[in-house]
Amino acid sequence: MFSPVTADEAVKVIKSNDRVYIQAAAAAPQSLIQAMTKRHEELRHVEVCHLHTEGEAPYANPELKDSFHVNSFFIGKNVRHTLRAGNGSYTPVFLSELPVLFKRNIIDIDVAFIHVSVPDKHGYCSLGVSVEATLAAIDNATTVIAQVNSFMPRTHGAGIIHVSEINTFVESHQPLPGHDMVAPTAIENTIGDYVANLIEDRSTLQMGIGSIPNAVLTRLVNHKDLGLHTEMFSDGVIDLILKNVINGNYKAINRGRALSTFLVGSQRLYDYVDDNPFVEMRASNYTNDVSIIKQNPKMVAINSAIEVDVTGQVCADSIGAHMYSGVGGQMDFIRGASLSEGGKAIIALPSVTRKGISRIVPTLKPGAGVVTTRSHVHYVVTEYGVANLFGKTIKERVKALVNIAHPDHRELVDRQYFDLIKY
Repeated sequence: MFSPVTADEAVKVIKSNDRVYIQAAAAAPQSLIQAMTKRHEELRHVEVCHLHTEGEAPYANPELKDSFHVNSFFIGKNVRHTLRAGNGSYTPVFLSELPVLFKRNIIDIDVAFIHVSVPDKHGYCSLGVSVEATLAAIDNATTVIAQVNSFMPRTHGAGIIHVSEINTFVESHQPLPGHDMVAPTAIENTIGDYVANLIEDRSTLQMGIGSIPNAVLTRLVNHKDLGLHTEMFSDGVIDLILKNVINGNYKAINRGRALSTFLVGSQRLYDYVDDNPFVEMRASNYTNDVSIIKQNPKMVAINSAIEVDVTGQVCADSIGAHMYSGVGGQMDFIRGASLSEGGKAIIALPSVTRKGISRIVPTLKPGAGVVTTRSHVHYVVTEYGVANLFGKTIKERVKALVNIAHPDHRELVDRQYFDLIKY
């Protein structure tokens, strides 16, 4: 049905000045990545583009800058250093619009690296734990190279492709990179309590991975008939699905299904989603489409931030002028939840950094990006409470946000803001 070659043979198709797209998150095909990087002495100016990827990214070594340049659509920890080292760039784009860049040939792709399940008897593979913009990349790419892996879960939804859509196959069976759940801190649990109290029965949830989403999820065991329409999820939802807390019965879109575009978690998660029709994987221009998200009644979007100023501006992609992550899907879901009947758009974050610096600030750092504008924010939550900003004046917002800042910083944040607006 398919004739695999070695990874070294497969990547010989890559030429200097080519652009390579790598499937995202836990689906980044490590065998192909390693084989491509081994060719660094003969390749020049190859652009490697992707969203966040799990695992190693050896092509991002600054010593290989003449061979590879990293173009991140969302900056992960494994390539973050490239921006300062000069061998990387960041392309700001909503996750909902990334497939459009490929579909409209704004960004052309020479080679797409994908990671798939073993083909079934009909010749169909699954993109498994990550669909995002990969379908558009496959359609756009001149050459598609697939790592076929028996450890890749076979997921339902749109990420099913026939072997005829793939040019070259590399058989390499490796467990996917995973993350075990980390117990939330006391502060994160308090934030989880506040957020959970905002969630009503029959709500549909969007949340990412991390300690705050996990803290929220652990507090939803007594809720009823929740839905899941998100860009990503992790292990925290499994027990709620098994307890019938999350069943999707009152969603307006993809009712009775949990919708996502990529997954990152432990082996338990990968085993759970394997051949599970309750979990539906779709491309990000579907999962993150505001016009689709808003159709779910009581849509609740829970996102985080690096800092929030007292007027409600949210910086979630940079520390000052230094890019840290990316726009991702925050704005897609904040807007979708805001437009949903009974929906709630929530930004949840600890009041201070690990170094004790306030994350509720009089003004964003110089050069900081505004991912979510003050006009879009509804709720901001810290361990000190909930600030409901929707329909509030600037003065009312300042008061509400100062009140949920850390007590050690409230007076200074308030005074510094009003000193700024005197002039």
